[in-house]
Amino acid sequence: MPNFSEGRNPQVLNAIVESIENSGGVKVLNVDPGEATNRTVVTFVGEPEAVVEAAFQGVKCASKLIDMRHHHGAHPRSGATDVLPLIPISGITLQECAELARKLAERIYNELQVPCYCYESAAYKPERKNLAVCRAGEYEALPEKIADPARRPDFGPEIFTEAAARSGATNVGARDFLIAVNFNLNTTSTRRANAIAFDVREKGRPKREGNPIVGKIVRDENGEPVMIPGTLKGCKAIGWYIDEYGIAQVSMNITDINATPLHKAFEEVCRAAQARGIRVTGTEIVGLVPKRALIEAGRYFLEKQCRSTGIDESEIMKIAIKSMGLDDLKPFDPKEKVIEYLIEDEKETAAKERLIRMSCKAFAVETASESPAPGGGSISAYMGALGAALGTMVANLSSHKAGWDSRWKEFSDWADRGQELLGRLLALVDEDTAAFDKIMAALGMPKGTEEEKAARSEALQTATLYATQVPLKTMKAAAEVFPIVRAMAEVGNPNSVSDAGVGALAARSAVLGAQLNVRINAAGLKDRQTAEQLCAEADKIAAAAIAEESEILQIVNSKI
Repeated sequence: MPNFSEGRNPQVLNAIVESIENSGGVKVLNVDPGEATNRTVVTFVGEPEAVVEAAFQGVKCASKLIDMRHHHGAHPRSGATDVLPLIPISGITLQECAELARKLAERIYNELQVPCYCYESAAYKPERKNLAVCRAGEYEALPEKIADPARRPDFGPEIFTEAAARSGATNVGARDFLIAVNFNLNTTSTRRANAIAFDVREKGRPKREGNPIVGKIVRDENGEPVMIPGTLKGCKAIGWYIDEYGIAQVSMNITDINATPLHKAFEEVCRAAQARGIRVTGTEIVGLVPKRALIEAGRYFLEKQCRSTGIDESEIMKIAIKSMGLDDLKPFDPKEKVIEYLIEDEKETAAKERLIRMSCKAFAVETASESPAPGGGSISAYMGALGAALGTMVANLSSHKAGWDSRWKEFSDWADRGQELLGRLLALVDEDTAAFDKIMAALGMPKGTEEEKAARSEALQTATLYATQVPLKTMKAAAEVFPIVRAMAEVGNPNSVSDAGVGALAARSAVLGAQLNVRINAAGLKDRQTAEQLCAEADKIAAAAIAEESEILQIVNSKI
């Protein structure tokens, strides 16, 4: 996620982004320029080698096009490419990223003559884990820092060269995902915004003698300022005024989202602002945000309202956006700001979710066609999903029922269970069809030689076993619907008791329908012991489902 010291010239930005994209093997997820800060965050993903090469090319282009001798902006900065963190997403450790960052920093200096500090997990010196230490004094302090062996870059010259004067110094590091966020204030006072930032940031503010604003700073035995810590762990913050918006903001980096979730930071900044007669009017996410941050926030605000959290992910996200005012300054589209949504390959996802992305009508028409898939297995999974959806609906209606406010959490928990189950059963709709496709692929393998026949036979048996196991998974998942609809029939909103009954009917049909698929696919297995074990397990689940349905319908009918 390199941060380039240019946010106003689109031609320069386009050239830098093109250099990253043209390096090959990476996907640019987001380009987030800021006019007032004169700074742009570019987020791209890929395999490690490709990401490192793309990062190098971006630094190379920026060092040619951005002259730091003429740069001005509201955000602290030390170079044309100011910070360059490598962030592990999956399949790589933070330490591995740190090693890559160090090698990248060395290459940047050796080939481009751009001085580099290594920070966070890539730091060579403990104090340089803190970016503020590496960037102390910003670009303007670079000549004296280069001349001082104790403050000189990890990779850089011993004198302030022409190349260093033009490019400044780049801070290359490795870190976990952080959230860069600005909290909008209903004031134009930078001093007030800074005061709020000092209240909440982990570092806090210097302790002073007498007057807490202008009094003499208290120092320890080493001459270092004694700090009064702020209230939020893993947070760095400053206050500034943004000409572009005409307001002051508290600008924050949440470096540990486990210690301080986004919603906790928002609430604490609101509290600190209110104590100073100021109001937070909204929130601005800079760059991208992990999905969990918004889901956790949405659930938090729903719980504060005593509302059910067992609703669709998109609705939870909408609550988060509105509660924190993420659309205060400009529209906030999760598809453009949530990292998981951007990483997701649209074509791959569509292939995996070919059926559940269809409309109800299209799914029915596709089922009615002469194609053998989707068939009974996918339909069984979908019936189970509908059963889970009905149970969840009754739970949500019960949670919000007038006069039942004290019981909202009880029903919210049931709705959460239903949503999780709904997701699993919907995934099984497509997985069942995918299992059938594997059988067809195996049948299409060549069989001209003995070796080809053997390979085909083995592939067919593997595919048949999988096609037997998938409907068994559907049976097990559909069976989990019964506790939800039973509870809703017994203690849920009485006006919706019939919906709980239909949920039981759907779950029972899902179980028995999937059982038929277990049996027909098991018949094709040469391993008869495994086939019999699978069928016996299916028989047991089916018998329990029939009994569950009967009991739940008795409860339902007694209340109608």
